[in-house]
Amino acid sequence: MDDVKAPAGPALYLVGTPIGNLEDITLRAVRVLKEVDVIACEDTRQTQKLLNHYAITTRTTSYHEHNEMTKSAELVKEMQEGASVALVTDAGMPGISDPGYRLIALAIRHHLPVVPIPGASAFLAALVASGLPTDSFRFSGFLPAKRGERRAALEAVKSSPRTQVFYEAPHRIVDALTDVVEVLGEARHVVVAREVTKLHEEFLRGRASEVQENLKSREAVKGEITLLIGKPEEGDARGAADASSARVSVRQRVDQIMAEEKVDEKAALKKVAKERGVSKSEAYRELHRYK
Repeated sequence: MDDVKAPAGPALYLVGTPIGNLEDITLRAVRVLKEVDVIACEDTRQTQKLLNHYAITTRTTSYHEHNEMTKSAELVKEMQEGASVALVTDAGMPGISDPGYRLIALAIRHHLPVVPIPGASAFLAALVASGLPTDSFRFSGFLPAKRGERRAALEAVKSSPRTQVFYEAPHRIVDALTDVVEVLGEARHVVVAREVTKLHEEFLRGRASEVQENLKSREAVKGEITLLIGKPEEGDARGAADASSARVSVRQRVDQIMAEEKVDEKAALKKVAKERGVSKSEAYRELHRYK
């Protein structure tokens, strides 16, 4: 393996931190946190626990969703003046359903080196241990909090041929599973990964209705949660029609929608992309394979 050296001079380091177990941090991450001039933290109090554990005395500063705009400019200015900055969140990789994007984009715009220091990620840890197919998957961050928007998001991936991965709040997981049962069918395979890498780590695997009933019977559901949804099986009562639709080419489906709904190709393609849980650009590429 090549030993990649740190850039000489100022840089922004995106440092992955443990998602629960404090041992889940790389030697490189510990070294970088010790060597940089400042650590930008989502919550300085939370990060301080990690720093104390590894005897890291580097200066910290807060960087969170409420001060991202102004703080990004301040940190870039520090880097332009020669400082090296490490960005961390409370857990996992910066920028994954956490603050970071604005600072990263601004650093790149000012031609400052941006260096990823890989580490733990809740959705990847949950995915590989889920037992669901990992050859093709889609991570979509948090499910919408409002029921109507959440059901629309589930409807959009109903016939997707890939594993779907979402984060969900513990107080909403039962409602989310109720929507999964109603929109995708009670037989759809799901996995609820709770408190991954922590003391009370738990994986609930089974049909949507079974997992829903399990959580519904509990007094309360606590902890960080990743919800994984398997692709439809051809034999599923609700999934059979969708599976059949998925076998139809994008070209055929676009033509079908254009004829039935009297819309143009662009609008039809947008609908097909939503049906299959893929991006519009991916559907566009698939469309032109058949032209």
